[in-house]
Amino acid sequence: MSARHRIAVLGGGRSSEHEVSLRSAAAVAAGLREAGHEVLAVEVSRDGVWHADGRELSLTPGRGWPGVDLVFPVLHGPFGEDGTVQGLLELLGVPYVGSGVTASAVCMDKVAFKRVLQSAGLPQVAHRVVRASDWELDRGAVLDALAALGLPVFTKPAGLGSSVGIERVLAAEQLPAALEEAFAHDGTVVVEAVAAGVEVECAVLGNDEPEISEPGEILLAAGESGWYDYHAKYTPGAMQLIVPARISEVARTRVRALAGQAFALADCAGLARADFFVSGDEVLLNELNTMPGFTQTSVYGKLFEASGVGYAELLERLVALALERHEHRSRRAF
Repeated sequence: MSARHRIAVLGGGRSSEHEVSLRSAAAVAAGLREAGHEVLAVEVSRDGVWHADGRELSLTPGRGWPGVDLVFPVLHGPFGEDGTVQGLLELLGVPYVGSGVTASAVCMDKVAFKRVLQSAGLPQVAHRVVRASDWELDRGAVLDALAALGLPVFTKPAGLGSSVGIERVLAAEQLPAALEEAFAHDGTVVVEAVAAGVEVECAVLGNDEPEISEPGEILLAAGESGWYDYHAKYTPGAMQLIVPARISEVARTRVRALAGQAFALADCAGLARADFFVSGDEVLLNELNTMPGFTQTSVYGKLFEASGVGYAELLERLVALALERHEHRSRRAF
C-alpha cells in the first residue's frame, strides 16, 4: 500500500476557466480522499486570493507549506497552468503535480510552443502570428499576409485554453472582427489554417520515461458543421470520445511517438494531453496541455482508462511522480 499524504488541491483561479477548474479539482479531491489521502481543498478566487476552510491563506517563500506534503494544482489557463503558480510553489519549496515553470509557460503560450515544434521539425498546422501593435499599425498588410492561409481559419488568443476567445472564420469579411475578439483576450493572436481530417487526442503520464495512452478520436454531435469549441468540450452529449481512434496503424504509431517527443521537447513532467489532426497517414500536432480537464469523464482520464489505468490509479501515480521529481530536484545545487 502506498504512503498516505496530506495534499492541497488547488481549484478555481483567475482565468476564464475558473468553473471548469473547480469541477476538475472537486473530482481530484474526491478521488484522493477515496484513496486514503487527507485533502486540503483550496479555492483560488477570481481575484487571485487563496482560501481554505473558510480562511484566507498566507504562505511564506522558503517556508514550505506547513501541514501539506504535496500540492495538486488543478488550475487551467493563465495564472495557473502558465508557470505562475508553479513558480510560487517552487519558491515555497513544496512538491507539486505536473510540469515545472518553463514547460508550463511554453505549452500555455501557443506562439512559443509552435516555435519549439518548428525548431525540432515536428509537423504542425500552417499558421501566422499577429500582434496587436502590427494590427493597429497596418490592418491591410496583416490581412494580406493572412490571405495566404486561405479560408476557413481559426483565430486564437496566444495564451488561453479551452477554446476561449477562439473564432472560426468562414469569410474574409469576418476576419477583422474575429481578430478584435481575440485581441480582447491577448495582445498576440495565432491564426491557423483549418486542418483536414479528424481531431485525435493522446494522454501522456510520467517523467523521464512517460507512458503514452491509446489515441482517442473526438466526434462532435454537431458533425462536420461544428468544431471543438468551449460548448462542445463542457456540455454533456456535445462530444463523444472514441477509443481507439479510427485511424490507420501508421497514424496511430505516429501520434503516440509525436506525443512523447513533444512531451520531452517541452521538458514536461507528470502529465500532458497532446492534440492532433489526422488525415490518412498524415499527422499534425496542434497543442500540448500540461493540466487538462481532470474530472472522471474528462478526455485525459478516459484515454488512460481505455489504456488500462483507472482514475484512482492515475491519481496515485501522479502523486508518486510529483514526489519523485521533487526528490530528484532537491539533490541539485543552485
